[in-house]
Amino acid sequence: MHEISLAFRTPEGLVLVVGCSHAGILNIVKEAATVDSRIYSVFGGLHLLSTSEEDVHRIARELHDTWRIPTIGPGHCGGMAAFAALVDLYQDRYIYAGLGTSSHSREANYGNESISN
Repeated sequence: MHEISLAFRTPEGLVLVVGCSHAGILNIVKEAATVDSRIYSVFGGLHLLSTSEEDVHRIARELHDTWRIPTIGPGHCGGMAAFAALVDLYQDRYIYAGLGTSSHSREANYGNESISN
């Protein structure tokens, strides 16, 4: 299934913005890692609504423990089981990715200009 995901380079690694992850969030992360193995954050739909609770927990652990993605902001199609599993793993590094939510890289370089937060 064709789907477009967006990756931003930051000093901490890639920030991935995914649509609904129909191809599978782990497949998207694996493909993004070919660009930069440091993936700092994932935002967007994880398409886990109809996924078994066992698989949801496995996927959440892979994102957190195997890929070592430090922050996550799941979107609309993650489902309550995914939200709960991710909050449990990520705790204060879980970002509620609702309308109006903003997140900032600690330091971003734009040309010769450096912006720190």
